[in-house]
Amino acid sequence: MNLIKKNLNGYSALPSLFDDFFNRELFNWGNNNYSSTSTTVPSVNIRENGDAYEVQVAAPGMEKNDFEVMLDGNLLTISSSKQNSSEMQDDSFTRREFSYLSFQRSFELPKDVVDQDNINAKYENGLLLLTIPKKEEAKQKPPKLIQIS
Repeated sequence: MNLIKKNLNGYSALPSLFDDFFNRELFNWGNNNYSSTSTTVPSVNIRENGDAYEVQVAAPGMEKNDFEVMLDGNLLTISSSKQNSSEMQDDSFTRREFSYLSFQRSFELPKDVVDQDNINAKYENGLLLLTIPKKEEAKQKPPKLIQIS
């Protein structure tokens, strides 16, 4: 829900640039931990530096084989599916428990900025780490001194 500010004349004013900046997502990537079915999904941190975007997906207790990372055009999809079952048997009862965990997060990568052939993913210490390099022409260049003639 966005708040609408009123100016002194009683007319609705557009949200300030400051408010708009903090309400927008980087690349329109969601930041809440709930899917459309109100189930939780892992938190994601996204950081940009001059050479790449770094994505961290918090998924403790998972293994690297539990993940699938797919790139389809500019749509990057991270998904996981894990099923556990256990059975405990005693003379008077049998107890079976099943758990199923799955999630999917999709992110639209900026066009003509990302080097899609060199995306790297690794899983360590409960974090899935993706490094998404920028194309050479999209990398931030160091300051250049321009001579005055």
